[in-house]
Amino acid sequence: MFAVIRTGGKQYRISPNDVIKIEKLPGESGSTITFDEVLAVGGESNMKVGAPLVNGATVSGTIIAQDRLDTVIIFKKRRRQNSRRKNGHRQPITVVRITNINAA
Repeated sequence: MFAVIRTGGKQYRISPNDVIKIEKLPGESGSTITFDEVLAVGGESNMKVGAPLVNGATVSGTIIAQDRLDTVIIFKKRRRQNSRRKNGHRQPITVVRITNINAA
């Protein structure tokens, strides 16, 4: 069984026991989180596609860690101006293990 959820402005295709890295969500490590925005739920034979959401479907998971991604370098240069700027950015993320998909 799998589901397609929407969180943080992105869509993820997930199955039970998957580990996903998503935009930062509030919560401590070990706490449970529920995703209500389920776009599709299905298995081998049956598939429910929402318009836009599947009514009553939820996905629950456990927060493994609050982490940050690798550094992305932002380098800006204006030619012939002797003007350079170098910045780095580390995006905060939440690592979640999917525990249950409730198709309802």
